[in-house]
Amino acid sequence: MTRPRIAVLGDYERALPRLADWTAISARAEVGFHHEPLRGAALDAVLRDADVLVLVRDRTPLDAARLQLAQRLKLVIYTGTRNNTLDTEALQARGIPVANTGWGPSKESTCEMTWALILAAVRQLEGQMATMRAGGWRPQDSLPLPGVLQGKRLGLIGLGEIGKRVARVGQAFGMEVVTWSPRMTPERAAETGVTAVSLETLLSTSRIVSLHLVPTPTTTRLIDAERLALMRPDAILVNTSRAALVDMEALPHALDQKRPGMAALDVYDAEPVPPDAPLRQRRDVVITPHMGFVSEPVFATFAKGVVGALETWLRDAADLY
Repeated sequence: MTRPRIAVLGDYERALPRLADWTAISARAEVGFHHEPLRGAALDAVLRDADVLVLVRDRTPLDAARLQLAQRLKLVIYTGTRNNTLDTEALQARGIPVANTGWGPSKESTCEMTWALILAAVRQLEGQMATMRAGGWRPQDSLPLPGVLQGKRLGLIGLGEIGKRVARVGQAFGMEVVTWSPRMTPERAAETGVTAVSLETLLSTSRIVSLHLVPTPTTTRLIDAERLALMRPDAILVNTSRAALVDMEALPHALDQKRPGMAALDVYDAEPVPPDAPLRQRRDVVITPHMGFVSEPVFATFAKGVVGALETWLRDAADLY
């Protein structure tokens, strides 16, 4: 009897097989874990062979044309509660069910990642660690020293569940917190103890500018060359949300002009970032590989949710295989 074929795409962390018990699934199906990014012909070959696709977040874009290659497809599962690169309408038109997992503490994880980036930039941690690993103690040149956040302005573009968490940490550091979003009101900002200001005021007066919006037609490339030029020479632009919010082609030129002075980035137009990307080499950028939601409890939630959905499907599809 033919066994169903399950393809797990985008498990860069090699976490899903470790964090749940796949024994019952492996006994009834062929499971292939793909830990490296699949694109082009390699992705097409997997799609043609798959009865079930498991997608880790939105790391593997699948539009209607590409999904059409998956003629055997009977189920798609993605981790988390949103996938912006999956054409769910195309799947619905073909009657293919789509399931998803819970999130776990992803918002808390992203908030903590935001502050890890901010502190790494302000306290110059990358350079300090490099000096220590090279056997040194202090730089040989007289250079600007690490800064202090207390009393400085934190500007939050977006004040949703993650933005609010970031605001509370900023307040604990003694920072003045201001915010802007397309639908922000003074009353809504005041509920979190922050002040609503115009986007131009936020950009031109904040020491730290942190992005916490979902890209929409009105917010895509929101931080363009003109708005980058408004930022302070000592400002740090932080993005743990989506690269689409920033004109990533304009950002290097803005950094060259010292407006802003630094960027701290966890998200990019192309992921993984190409090995030879100039952004990797800049000393005025703190760069991490999209780690905001990546944490043990979040991936444990993903893994258990995927296994539960697969076990249910295999039980219901017993007469097909």
